[in-house]
Amino acid sequence: MTTPVDLPHKLFLALAGLLLGFGLLMVHSASITSWPTEFEQVYLSKHLLFLAVGLVAATVAAWLPPTFWKAAAPWLFLATVILLVAVLVPGIGSRVKGAQRWIRILGYSLQPSELAKITLPLMLCTLIDFRRDRLGHWWSGTIPVLWPTVLVVPLVLVQPDLGTAAFLLGGTGIVLLAAGWPLRNFILSLGAVVPALLGVLVLKPYQRQRIVGFLETWSDFDSAPYQIKQSLVTLGSGGLFGEGLGRGWQKLSFLPEANTDFVFAVVGEELGLVGTLSLIALWCGLYLSGLRLLSPLKPRSFGMIAGFTLLTQLVAQAALNIAVVTAMVPPKGISLPLVSYGGSNLLVSLLSLGIVLSLARDVPVQPAAVPQ
Repeated sequence: MTTPVDLPHKLFLALAGLLLGFGLLMVHSASITSWPTEFEQVYLSKHLLFLAVGLVAATVAAWLPPTFWKAAAPWLFLATVILLVAVLVPGIGSRVKGAQRWIRILGYSLQPSELAKITLPLMLCTLIDFRRDRLGHWWSGTIPVLWPTVLVVPLVLVQPDLGTAAFLLGGTGIVLLAAGWPLRNFILSLGAVVPALLGVLVLKPYQRQRIVGFLETWSDFDSAPYQIKQSLVTLGSGGLFGEGLGRGWQKLSFLPEANTDFVFAVVGEELGLVGTLSLIALWCGLYLSGLRLLSPLKPRSFGMIAGFTLLTQLVAQAALNIAVVTAMVPPKGISLPLVSYGGSNLLVSLLSLGIVLSLARDVPVQPAAVPQ
C-alpha cells in the first residue's frame, strides 16, 4: 500500500523522469542536421553519458543523510572557489568566444560556475544556521553570512559571465527570503545592487547592445537580434500541434544553439503549442510536488532553506530560459535544465534534485505518546 509519505516522493521522481525523457527526445531531434552525419549520434551518445553520470550522482546524493550536506558545505564551497580561480589561469581554463569559463578534462568540459549554483546556497544556509537569531541585524548577522557571495560573484564576473553572476545573486536572495530576512533589507539591497549591475553593463558594449536589440524586437522586428528573430519564427511555425517530432526545419542551420539554449523553440516547432504548454505543466508539477515534499520540514531549518532554494533555482532557470526563447527578457546563454544538451548543467540539475530528496528526509521525529 502506498503511504502518504511515499506518494510525494514517487510523484516528484515521476515528473523528473518525464522531463529527462522529454529532454532525451528533443536533444536527438534538435541535433539533426540538413545532411545526415555522425554528429547527431555523437550528441545523443554524449548526452546519454552525461545523463548516466548525473543519475548515479543524484542517486548517491539522495541516499546520503541530510546532515551530510551541512557538514560538507564548507569543503564543497572551498573546492568550487579553487576551481573558479583555476579556470582563470591560462593553460588550465579554456577560452571560447572571448569567455574563459571551462576546464577541459579528458575531452570533456567542466563549468565551475555551474557547481556554485549548489555549493553557494549550501554554504549560505550553513552560516545562517549559526546566526539565525541575529540575521535581521546587518553587522552581526547579515554581513558575516554574505561573504561567500561576495567572494564567488566577482570570480564569475571576470570570466566574464554576467548572467550566471546575476543568477547567483538571485539564489542568495532566495536563501535570505526562505530564512526570514526582513523585507526592508531586501529593498535596501536592491538599491545598492541594481546600480552596480548597470555599471557593469556600461563597461561591456556587447551586453548593452543585447538590451538595445531586445527592446527593438517589440518596436521593429527587422532590427531585432538574429537569435531572437529565429527563435520567434521557429516557435510560431509550429502552430497548435507542430510539424511532428523530428520534422522541424529551423534547426537545420537556421536556429542557433538549437539543442542547448533554444531547444524550447524546437519543441514549439515540432510539437506546437500543445508541446510547449505540456512542458511548462511538467515544470509546474515538479515544483509543486517538490514543495509538498519539503513541507513536513521544520520552517527555517537548514534542510528547508537549502531544499527550497535548490528547487526554486532549478525551476527559475527553466522559466528564465523560456522567457529568453519567447523574447520576454534580453537574450542570454542559459540552458533549459533536464531538457537541453549539456554536461555541467545536466549534472548540476540532477544533483540538485538528489540533494532535495536527501534533505526532505530531515523530518523532525514526533515524541511518542506517554501512556496514562
